[in-house]
Amino acid sequence: MNTTIIAFFNNKGGVGKTSLVYHLAWMYKDMGLRVVAADLDPQANLTAAFLDEERLEELWLGKDAHTVFDCIQPLLKGTGDIDNPYLEFIEEAQLSLFGGDLGLLVGDLYLSGFEDELSAQWPNCLGGGGQERAFRVMSAFWRIMQKAALAHNADVILLDLGPNLGAINRAALISADYVVVPLSPDLFSLQGLRNLGPTLRTWREEWQERLAKKSSPGKKGLATDLQLPQGKMQPIGYVVLQHSARLDRPVKAYNRWIARIPTVYHEDVLDQPLTDNISVADDRHCLALLKNYQSLMPMAQEARKPIFHLKPADGAIGAHTYAVRNVYREFEKLARAIAQRTGVKQLSTPTAPL
Repeated sequence: MNTTIIAFFNNKGGVGKTSLVYHLAWMYKDMGLRVVAADLDPQANLTAAFLDEERLEELWLGKDAHTVFDCIQPLLKGTGDIDNPYLEFIEEAQLSLFGGDLGLLVGDLYLSGFEDELSAQWPNCLGGGGQERAFRVMSAFWRIMQKAALAHNADVILLDLGPNLGAINRAALISADYVVVPLSPDLFSLQGLRNLGPTLRTWREEWQERLAKKSSPGKKGLATDLQLPQGKMQPIGYVVLQHSARLDRPVKAYNRWIARIPTVYHEDVLDQPLTDNISVADDRHCLALLKNYQSLMPMAQEARKPIFHLKPADGAIGAHTYAVRNVYREFEKLARAIAQRTGVKQLSTPTAPL
């Protein structure tokens, strides 16, 4: 139960976070890794990116338990612990229920119903008669993801979260070993970053306090078989998305906000004053600058594949062919940078688009 979990999180929405997780999941699959993509956003946008509406209807409205919310139902009802998770295996242009290197832990809009229980159990981890249940609730996401990874023999878990600082994201983030922060070069994204850093430090400290105060096994302590996350949630860098100057935003304003990113990230996320005035391009904490390929995204969504898998048959012809190659190179470079900083095993070289 120790597969690396990398969370992608910013409490400012609309920065392209889900698209980033989606493309990295495919890239790591192409690079020879066995991947679990975990959708813990109650909006289930990552799940919707992978699956068409017909399959979503089968999973959400069917009789069998298929979503992450279904896994926690016994905990919510007080009838038991988490259920074994279901993984939806993803293959390009089709679904394989019997294999594949990319498995999706299916999200669910009903997941928002877990928020109140997570809020209620957070203080109970500090002691009292309900301490074991509290730890079971707070560690549910981590244990579900690790069970899924164990069954899939996964090399890495990529975690997509909603843009807020609520109880669901707190429980999800204490499950994470590493955190990647997607950003847009604007005031709202930077303001979210100022919130994010202190919150991560607070949650990390509070979880460590709870781990230290948990009862010893035996007598009235926690069950000896209950494994818990360590709550590292170590920031490893940021990704700037849509960094080309937009037509509806003056270049001067764009340059103003992107120039502030290194200082805000160092001071508010890393809690390390930045003495030198460096640019995003020179900041070692900047994992990537990714363009907004507006014309290719709808094409990829219709084909239900990542941009770097688009072919001429999908409409990627002419100038689009070169853009597809650029996206491939950008995501391969980003995937290797993240893998290097998180200790994910050595990657093979994927097949570049023709």
